[in-house]
Amino acid sequence: MALEKITQVSGQGVYVPGSDIDTDRIIPARFMKCVTFDGLGEYLFYDVRYNEDGSKKGHPLDEPRFSAASILLSGENFGCGSSREHAPQALNRFGIKAVIAQSFAEIFFGNCTTLGMPCAIASSDDIKTLAAAIDADPGLEITIDVENSQINYGDGQSIAASIPNTASDALISGRWDPIAELIEGADKTAATMTTAGY
Repeated sequence: MALEKITQVSGQGVYVPGSDIDTDRIIPARFMKCVTFDGLGEYLFYDVRYNEDGSKKGHPLDEPRFSAASILLSGENFGCGSSREHAPQALNRFGIKAVIAQSFAEIFFGNCTTLGMPCAIASSDDIKTLAAAIDADPGLEITIDVENSQINYGDGQSIAASIPNTASDALISGRWDPIAELIEGADKTAATMTTAGY
């Protein structure tokens, strides 16, 4: 069961500024009482998007001009806090397919990778430059080139990006979901157990 080989991800972007955006801000704990991850997308950044009466606060994700965005930009230490995998799941269910930030919390980064969501690291200045370009043209096409460690946008513009080798190798080879690999190797596992007398 070969998974998709993710060599690049393209889409429109949205900038959610701030550093140390933790997993509780990404998906508040009270929305994690679910058997599956279905439906988590509607609660993404809920407490910073909505007032108590349900009215919208004016978060970038709710601006009509960014409604088609599938690449999220942010600051340092994105996804810090608890290790809940609901956070990348909420992003993914909302429609986010990749994240660009200055740095990522390690467990959040790993959880994103197992969903096939590249997390690209870029400098503060480059993110600000890209954010300004998105603000000027929300329909701007952005491509995260996983193979060549760069982010391309606009008319031939690019910025450097880094994705740790373990993650980029897994994405490029289509081996980014360890559970899928276990399922794929179920027959071999059963045969080994039989041979070993289990």
